[in-house]
Amino acid sequence: MKKRFGIDIDGTVTSPTSLIPFINKAFNLNLTYGEINQYDLTPFVNVSKEVFAHWFTENEPVIYQGSPTAPGARKVLNKWKKVHELFFISARGPRLYNVTEKWFIDHGISFDHIELIGSHEKVEITKKYGIDIFFEDKHDNAVAIHEECHIPVILFDTPYNQDPIPKGVIRVNNWTEASLWVKNWLSQPENHYRYA
Repeated sequence: MKKRFGIDIDGTVTSPTSLIPFINKAFNLNLTYGEINQYDLTPFVNVSKEVFAHWFTENEPVIYQGSPTAPGARKVLNKWKKVHELFFISARGPRLYNVTEKWFIDHGISFDHIELIGSHEKVEITKKYGIDIFFEDKHDNAVAIHEECHIPVILFDTPYNQDPIPKGVIRVNNWTEASLWVKNWLSQPENHYRYA
């Protein structure tokens, strides 16, 4: 049965290491992926939140254009696209739509819809589109979507999302593990598709 997958982009479809080279170069740092133990990056740079936010906004298009795909993402997503609907839902601002769409085309990743909401508040958009399962790297997003939409959420394991998770948020290490979990989920009777 066709399902509608809600999929975050940054740190999920793109590699969670994507930002690090840009930050290191701009702020003369030597950060490693393993050191990034929280989602907010400002404590790791030697500038104020305002300066960092301005730098990030100015450089978003270049960063997103240069982001590599997460290992295995393209293969798994394109396999799912043959059967299911792929709705990519991101906190990126709407002004970045053309950059984002071009990235998907350039990387050969199929999609049904791209929604750039300009906010990390994804619960309402998940409800609006009737998403059946979500894929995310941000811990609080994953928990909120699961608890408020009553759907399973696949959380891609990173150093910055290590807080405890409820049953129904499923931690995976990569797209291969995500694919195996989804295959098992899809094989269950219809009444097991959604968490009560």
